[in-house]
Amino acid sequence: MAQSRRQFGRTLLGLAAGLASGGVLGLGVPAATPRQPAGPFYPDVPILDDDNDLTRVAGQTAQALGAVSDLEGRILDRNGVPIADARVEIWQCDANGRYRHSRDPGEARLDPGFQGFGHNMTDSGGRYRFRTIRPVPYPGRTPHIHVAVFVDDGAPFVTQLYVAGEPRNDADFLYRRIPVERRERVTAEFAESATPGVAYSARWDMVLGEV
Repeated sequence: MAQSRRQFGRTLLGLAAGLASGGVLGLGVPAATPRQPAGPFYPDVPILDDDNDLTRVAGQTAQALGAVSDLEGRILDRNGVPIADARVEIWQCDANGRYRHSRDPGEARLDPGFQGFGHNMTDSGGRYRFRTIRPVPYPGRTPHIHVAVFVDDGAPFVTQLYVAGEPRNDADFLYRRIPVERRERVTAEFAESATPGVAYSARWDMVLGEV
């Protein structure tokens, strides 16, 4: 009986969280975030500075080029229950269109003030937070941020985040692979921020468990 009460309580919590998140289908079940490929530029060398502030690099005095942005949200399961202690990783090109990767073919100067990769652990409410730059176009791609979520010891959930209203989205071959009705699950609005020194802020909840 006690176990049944706990399960029922988790279900009610999931329904409430799902309704609050705005991304729900049917009877309060959150719509799953679509998977996307990791791409070729996941860091291939150890990164000495990999905290959740990508706009500052240890040992560098200059801040990253580009529009400083705060990205935050929650990691939820298919029942809308927050997932605690998940490792969230992001990586993206700098304001010059360069990835911190040995095989990036770009000729532009690598921004020494941009970390390029960072991680954060979710808290008890499933919340994560990053300070980075508003993503910029990469040759052949619309602006995007790569994301990987590690839960327990399983394989990571990998996807990409896109900027709402970006005109290049509709021509992006990976964005177009996502069904139209599910694109909102990988898209976030980068709104003007009231935080000093921060140009934009974005909120994006990820729901793991794509069927």
